[in-house]
Amino acid sequence: MSVLSKAGSGFAILAASALVLSGCAAADDEAATTTEDDTTSAAVESLALKIGTALPVTGNLAFLGPPEEAGVLLAQADVNAADAGIDLEVVLGDSGDTDNKAYETEIPRLLNEDVSAIVGAASSGVSFQFIDQVTKEAGVIQISPANTSPNFTDYDDDGLYFRTAPSDVLQGEVLGNLLAADGHETVAMIVINDAYGTGLRDNATLAFEAAGGSVVATPSYNVGDTNFTSQINEMLAEDPDAIVVLAFDETKTIVPALIDAGFSNSGLYFTDGNLADYSADFEAGLIEGSKGTLPGPPADTISDDYKERAQALWTENGGDELTSWAYSTESYDAVVLLALAALASGSTEPADMAAKMSEVSGFSGGGTKCGTFAECAEIINGGGVADYDGLSGGIALNEAGDPTETAIGIYEFDADNRPQTYKG
Repeated sequence: MSVLSKAGSGFAILAASALVLSGCAAADDEAATTTEDDTTSAAVESLALKIGTALPVTGNLAFLGPPEEAGVLLAQADVNAADAGIDLEVVLGDSGDTDNKAYETEIPRLLNEDVSAIVGAASSGVSFQFIDQVTKEAGVIQISPANTSPNFTDYDDDGLYFRTAPSDVLQGEVLGNLLAADGHETVAMIVINDAYGTGLRDNATLAFEAAGGSVVATPSYNVGDTNFTSQINEMLAEDPDAIVVLAFDETKTIVPALIDAGFSNSGLYFTDGNLADYSADFEAGLIEGSKGTLPGPPADTISDDYKERAQALWTENGGDELTSWAYSTESYDAVVLLALAALASGSTEPADMAAKMSEVSGFSGGGTKCGTFAECAEIINGGGVADYDGLSGGIALNEAGDPTETAIGIYEFDADNRPQTYKG
């Protein structure tokens, strides 16, 4: 397994490829009885929390929609099953992309439902299309399970934006060091021209060049483009050792064209925007040996219990069987954090909940560790401070709403063009 973990200000690589990056005493019986009664009463009077989702049901990241929505729905089921003070309702919506612009009608629809928070979008570029509408105009929380653009860290969002996926400062560092560790000296990148693509390009370039490599070409394209001949010719003219494809669904056109032009599949690199199952899209073995990076725990480290329950819930609700777990646990954790923040604040007002997000995620320190909503709710209802360690990692959301404890997985495509955890 290849994973990069971040805790506080330190980075550490755990990889076979050897990448290196820089007590309290109880009161009297009467008081104890009173506390128990109060806790029971608080749990009975549940808060009605309503949240919406703006995840990619359509558009160039639609392959991320199913695992993300499955994570949201499973979290809803677990929160409600706990019967611990939160009655959670989820209104599903579609973010689309910047081409079909589904968000232009979906975000107003969700806000009209009087939601306290919106989970999404997956695409950084899409989130930037409605972040002001959600946070500054409506005063509603926005929390994304997959936004990775570094530009969110300092964005003026009135303290109402959060994410459970790490900034691409981290993924870029892992990718750049992976390219160097694999022995590449020159790299080209084809880049989607949005906040995600340019941010990841810049941070991967910094890391690769710091390791002694050279980035020789970085042609870009816009969402909706279908012809990539000029970008491919520009890259191949520089004879790079490796090519990073920073793209979404356009990958299905770009990659075969690169290989038809004579570029080796072993020199291709993917990232979270296109680290997908291509078994039904490419001929067998087309990208075997290609590698990629994806924020979050490697798929084979996600518990079987989570996968089985999410799979069952998703298919019971009419979804096709899940073949990817990308950003699924981050989606689950986003919902649990929202529910815990409401419980801890005793309110479903977005500003009140936002004030508790760092606390319940453990950034403030001093809380009691817990790994499920039910466990954390018991701590909160008992008068304590909960520190939720989620399925995607420790999380610990800082003042900017960024997770400070997370991981980046490294993957390699097999003969069926499916990404598998890289074993080194």
